[in-house]
Amino acid sequence: MSETAFDLIVIGAGPGGYVAAIRAAQLGMKVACVDRRESLGGTCLNVGCIPSKALLNASEHYAEAAGGGLAALGISVGSVKLDLPKMMQGKDEIVGSLTGGIDFLFKKNKVTRLQGQARIDGPGKVTLTDGKDKGSYTAEKILIASGSHASSLPGIEIDETRIVSSTGALALPKVPKKLIVIGAGYIGLELGTVWARLGAEVEVIEFLPRILPGMDDEIAKKFMAIAKKQGLKFRLKTAVKAASSGKSGVTLTVAPADGGDEETIKADVALVAVGRHPATDGLGLEEAGVAMTGRGRIRVDARFETSVEDIYAIGDVIDGPMLAHKAEEDGVAAVEIMAGQAGHVDYELVPGIVYTAPEVATLGKSEEALKEAGIAYNKGSFPFSANSRARAQGHADGFVKILADAETDRVLGVHIIGHEAGTIIHECATAMAFGASSEDIARTCHGHPTLNEAVKEAALAVDGRAIHM
Repeated sequence: MSETAFDLIVIGAGPGGYVAAIRAAQLGMKVACVDRRESLGGTCLNVGCIPSKALLNASEHYAEAAGGGLAALGISVGSVKLDLPKMMQGKDEIVGSLTGGIDFLFKKNKVTRLQGQARIDGPGKVTLTDGKDKGSYTAEKILIASGSHASSLPGIEIDETRIVSSTGALALPKVPKKLIVIGAGYIGLELGTVWARLGAEVEVIEFLPRILPGMDDEIAKKFMAIAKKQGLKFRLKTAVKAASSGKSGVTLTVAPADGGDEETIKADVALVAVGRHPATDGLGLEEAGVAMTGRGRIRVDARFETSVEDIYAIGDVIDGPMLAHKAEEDGVAAVEIMAGQAGHVDYELVPGIVYTAPEVATLGKSEEALKEAGIAYNKGSFPFSANSRARAQGHADGFVKILADAETDRVLGVHIIGHEAGTIIHECATAMAFGASSEDIARTCHGHPTLNEAVKEAALAVDGRAIHM
């Protein structure tokens, strides 16, 4: 075996790719992981999940101090001033620390890191067409984990200055006076709330008649009401026909989604947050014979193998939610299957989390999905306004909702809006993974006072016996 030959080459060093590479190395494979970026971690660590959460956290603290939230607790801070460059520096330091951490993990697990743009030149062969490790490499197996790119709309060109994707929105040099957010999904709402807290006038434009498409409707409506109180404005059922940027800002042309007169809107910056698409360009998939789905994703079987033997794919390039944690689970399962083990991912139990304030978290089936499927269910809800820890923390907005099968009581869905909802949801993920009933959750002793007591109360409410409501 030559220096450039491996058991497995992973294309992409995002959460799916780097986790798969490490797990494969743990299983005894000789592994290389390729990425076009000079820093590891993919979109998530570099220009996605991590920097956005850093800004969400920093902006929330700023808003709490500037808006009088600390004063209500008896903490006087005097005049509050925003130091945006310092906030951005803090974000970048967090990103640098975490991407450097992956470098350490690669060295610890003897994963070879390769930098460059990868192309598959047939089974077992990967060519790096540029980058510092330009050249040809061979492997018994190839795993595609190249992630995704931000999508745009026809006629709208993202310049990352005035018309930005999430990447540009994470690095604005100053707070825009007015920010238009195109798309009311996870990314648009998270970044919209960041800049609203820092002083921007934020207006969210959504083509559909609701925000957070695909999420439980009751939760989405509650979040929209809270977001309005926080200063966000919404235009639903509205199509963005065009957008052009100039020195003074952005001009957008919008119209009712179902037809009608066009209107012109001006803003300092427009954030295009209409979803993401698989990053498969330049990989040579067509030439290699890798079959695609009708939606432009790579077709794989239950073993994550493509139509070409020994070429596999995971994460955003295959079907399923485009989420970092889903990609990680895909990656572990794929390499364990390669090693003869029983890797598995339950796609019914992939949490969806919006890291706003309050957070939104969802797991399993929504009420709308259960109704559409004709499944009879019972519902239990419990508000955080009746939870002692939430009240003590000053985070009484929101509620927990549990949906259970009307006949078996098995939990089918959990939907939470509230402080730390993204953490609380994992109690329910564990329960649902083992087929728990609402009765099982209700009879599990929960520490007092905790936010998770709202989960217990919601489970009790499924049977109409919540104690504190």
